[in-house]
Amino acid sequence: METGLDTGVVLGRHKPVARAAIAEDTQWDRALGQVLAQTNDIVADVAVLFASGTFARHFREMVRQTQRETGASVLIGCSGQGIIGPARELEDVPAVSLLALALPGARLRAVRFTQEIVEACESPHEWRDHTGVPLEDVNAWLVFADPFRMDCDRLVAGLAGAYPDRPMLGGLASADPGLDRTFVFLNGDVFAEGGVGLAVGGPYTILPLVSQGCEPIGEPWTITSVYRNVIESISNRPAYEMLVETFENLPPDIQERAQGNILVGLAADEYRETFARGSFLIRNIVGVDRLSGALAISALPRVGQTIQFQIRDAATADQDLRALLDQAREKLAGRTPIAAVLCSCNGRGIGMFGRPDHDAGAVAERLGAVPLAGLFCNGEIGPIGSRPFLHGFTASLALLVQEQDRV
Repeated sequence: METGLDTGVVLGRHKPVARAAIAEDTQWDRALGQVLAQTNDIVADVAVLFASGTFARHFREMVRQTQRETGASVLIGCSGQGIIGPARELEDVPAVSLLALALPGARLRAVRFTQEIVEACESPHEWRDHTGVPLEDVNAWLVFADPFRMDCDRLVAGLAGAYPDRPMLGGLASADPGLDRTFVFLNGDVFAEGGVGLAVGGPYTILPLVSQGCEPIGEPWTITSVYRNVIESISNRPAYEMLVETFENLPPDIQERAQGNILVGLAADEYRETFARGSFLIRNIVGVDRLSGALAISALPRVGQTIQFQIRDAATADQDLRALLDQAREKLAGRTPIAAVLCSCNGRGIGMFGRPDHDAGAVAERLGAVPLAGLFCNGEIGPIGSRPFLHGFTASLALLVQEQDRV
């Protein structure tokens, strides 16, 4: 299924406008009523809706009421275990957040994806045939998908191949802990599988920010032997030996922080002259063979690829996000984003930082009162270098900006 809209400039409306709100309530209609009341002073072109899985039985009523009352021609969104709004994060409580966007001149197309479509589309041409969106009409993608019944890696890779060098951000839906059922929203419909995407074109694009929350330790090395997801040697030495050596060379305070928090970083761009924070795709170490010295990781590394061990903890994640927000603020050079969508891993939040509202609060602190909605995800989508990937323990922030503000 596919729906689309090309919106033109409305008489008397020449500037983009956004409104965002979040509400907590045990009754779905009261929560939805609160966010609608705070966003009803504009006629929206797009509504982005996130709702707690607690309200699943009422999702169809919620999306239809939201689309009707906002006036939005396109509505997308999904369920969340935790819901995010302006400067607030509501975890494991019933909540709703809404972002309403009036975007004069925008070219927008909302697309539905299924596992069957993902398996059938084998070429960029076939992907574009499905979406119905020419390459030149897309500046960026916003994508939400069910992690349990969709090959999300294949979805991200397929769209990236069809629309190269276009930022793609979003997340994998979540719901109540322990349940393998999530929901995605498209206009008046609710789906318990598949995904939805919004192609953003015209005078708008997305400035991406992906905070993997890691800090490189040791030195970058070259992978010299692999078997599937197992790194056998690094710089012609056993991979585990290199990990131990890296750990032992750390200062005592960093060793303490690194206990149980070491990951690997695989270079996203082999042609860089130097590697630093943000240069690597972060993946977990999932197994160690001390006898052979091999490391199993949650990725498929390549011989010749640059690797560097990484540390992730609350302090590093906080520092990384704030540093990237400062970089984004410098790129914007005083301009304010129209709006933002924040997809944070459900392993972040209070469980990581020991206090609520960390990621949403940092966005508000560094970028000001940007209308923002989002959720805690089962996986996050965002680019490292020029390619989008699926991530974990990440904060993926889509900053909607006018095309002339892209840097």
